[in-house]
Amino acid sequence: MPNLMNKTGYFTHADCRKHEMGAGHPECPERLDAIEDRLLMTGVADVLDRREAPLAPLSDIELAHDRMLVAALHGLSSQLVDDINAGGPSYAQLDPDTAMNVHTWNAVLRAAGATLAATDAVMAGELENAFCAVRPPGHHACRSKSMGFCFINSVAVASKYALERHGLKRVAIVDFDVHHGNGTEDIISGDERILMVSFFQHPLYPNSGADTDEPNMLNLPVPPYTKGPKIRELIEATWLPRLEEFKPEMIFISAGFDAHREDDLGQLGLVEQDYAWITQRIKDVAKRHSKGRIVSSLEGGYNLHALACSVEAHVRVLADL
Repeated sequence: MPNLMNKTGYFTHADCRKHEMGAGHPECPERLDAIEDRLLMTGVADVLDRREAPLAPLSDIELAHDRMLVAALHGLSSQLVDDINAGGPSYAQLDPDTAMNVHTWNAVLRAAGATLAATDAVMAGELENAFCAVRPPGHHACRSKSMGFCFINSVAVASKYALERHGLKRVAIVDFDVHHGNGTEDIISGDERILMVSFFQHPLYPNSGADTDEPNMLNLPVPPYTKGPKIRELIEATWLPRLEEFKPEMIFISAGFDAHREDDLGQLGLVEQDYAWITQRIKDVAKRHSKGRIVSSLEGGYNLHALACSVEAHVRVLADL
């Protein structure tokens, strides 16, 4: 049998491009196109184990979400089809920034399915780690509420899945989006089996996370215009000792790239090299405690060029390039 370790999976699906929320919305299908084009152009795509994201079973989604939310989203999708056939609107608006079209539900199931399939493949030793190039993002989706471009929280679902279906005792979630992952915090807060570490700009949407005192949460709210060197310093001083102490058996990454200095949805000052550095630090922890097991899933990142280059830097480190 060939040695399949040290391989990085790349999970995606065409359904994730069909979800869109209207002209000019920053969370757009072109985000995935930009990533794909960059990885192809640079040759990074050639070394990845590309896999199609399956549809997530509802029973696994309900590990992290209330059954009523899952049923409501599914029902809203079906109602939207009927409305359009009757000449009604093309979108169902959940909040001022978040809307469903007829393809959203399948995209949501593919996004969560990607993280679940990646978890299975990494746990089976087929892959060392994986990146899920999927949308919609998930880290604002709470246990019983969709919001902030997010419908179902794929990383929270996969974290619970690793514990409940694979029998792990401790997993960590690393969230480096410019916005606080309030949905993930809502779902995992108080669950001592999951440690979540994050940094985010504060104040900024969703205006939460700065005064969290749950013992399994380590949030680093930082002011606007904080640059990479300061973020690195904070990570060295806080995240890394906490992760070392926790000894996670698997690490999940909510990989948002909107803290990049070129992204207009935030005012932080990270660059591609900072994302590479952060990824390497996470990978070092995973090698020591998690058998290298990492599943990363795309969250934010809305400047297409900065997003594509940052994902390339992130995936290069995952793949040892």
